[in-house]
Amino acid sequence: MSALPSETPLSVVRPPEPARTLTSGARHARPLSLYDSWWTVAGAALALCAAWAVCVWISFHVTADATLHTAALFIHLASLVLGFGAVLVADYYGLLWVTGRCSLQEALGSAGRLHLPIWAGLVGLVLSGMLLHPSPSSALTAVKLVLVLLLSLNGLQAGLLNKRMAERSSASPAPRLLAWGGATAAVSQVCWWGAVVIGFMNSQS
Repeated sequence: MSALPSETPLSVVRPPEPARTLTSGARHARPLSLYDSWWTVAGAALALCAAWAVCVWISFHVTADATLHTAALFIHLASLVLGFGAVLVADYYGLLWVTGRCSLQEALGSAGRLHLPIWAGLVGLVLSGMLLHPSPSSALTAVKLVLVLLLSLNGLQAGLLNKRMAERSSASPAPRLLAWGGATAAVSQVCWWGAVVIGFMNSQS
């Protein structure tokens, strides 16, 4: 009598484990950016106004010697070349896009890369200007200081404009964004040229 074949034991099939999901507490929140909203830009604008007021106060209460004054004047002129030159190049790329000679992505990319030299030139103008003995009683000096503040505030909102247009670069920008860009460029040119002209007039007096 032959032996009965032994039965093959049934293998136990385990159900797949459910995928682990991240809890809301484990997720890392995106760090706050300067150009997230108008609220963040407004906060930066308040800090900028406070820094501008401190620089104005220092400029009226600090007297530099002849050597330091000469060095500050050189830095002032070099910062003007750097900042204003970068602004002119950025506006030139905007003009190329308006005339159809480059794409919106190219114009926005070029303008975005120029933000650093523009801000570096503006900061250099402010810091070196504190050592150039501005006259607190001069109306032209007061106008120039206000123009510098407007330049700084205009630069802040220009960064937000650049971000908004980049988000819609695949389509034609809305008329509101085009008007916003035109006003930003106009304010920038008026303030820069006004500061240059006033600086020249003060140097002749």
